[in-house]
Amino acid sequence: TEELKEYFSQFGSVQRCQLPFDKDTGFHRRYCWIKFSTPQDVQNVFQKDSHILEGAKLTLKQQPRRRRSQRKNQSE
Repeated sequence: TEELKEYFSQFGSVQRCQLPFDKDTGFHRRYCWIKFSTPQDVQNVFQKDSHILEGAKLTLKQQPRRRRSQRKNQSE
């Protein structure tokens, strides 16, 4: 997790980095979530053609932003 956070911090302020692990195998599940402070930080990441971390090429996908009001409405 720290390596991911350190890598992505070159593009902006990383608020959160979650790397889920499989409880049975103890290995990570080959995906993670990175939350940046601003939409511009996210755009900075996608401006680079490819990302390689520890010899592995990363595939990036952007999740749509959810507004707080949408979260509230979904729970009602």
